[in-house]
Amino acid sequence: MVRRHRLCHLDALPDPGSKGFTVNGEPVFIIKQRGRVYLYRNQCPHTGIALEWVEDQFLDVSHTMIQCANHGALFIIEDGRCVAGPCSGQALTALPHEIVDGYVELLIERA
Repeated sequence: MVRRHRLCHLDALPDPGSKGFTVNGEPVFIIKQRGRVYLYRNQCPHTGIALEWVEDQFLDVSHTMIQCANHGALFIIEDGRCVAGPCSGQALTALPHEIVDGYVELLIERA
């Protein structure tokens, strides 16, 4: 069975931009770029800590990569792969989601 958790409306997200949320105690974040939405667990694969130091800031200064504020690792927005930094070759954990009536909804599977 899948449960849905509504995060926010697409219009609440800048493009390009990012926003963090906590769902059932788990930190997640959304990236919006060129009208597409990507949802990841907010956890660096290198150290396990949250990626951002400043609330809702997950992108590098060019807004073309996800960046870990702790050690500067860079991740490809579309698939979460780390391409620079100590976690090179690892990836962020992508989360299943859908856009329903203009809202981003996290899909949570339950047993």
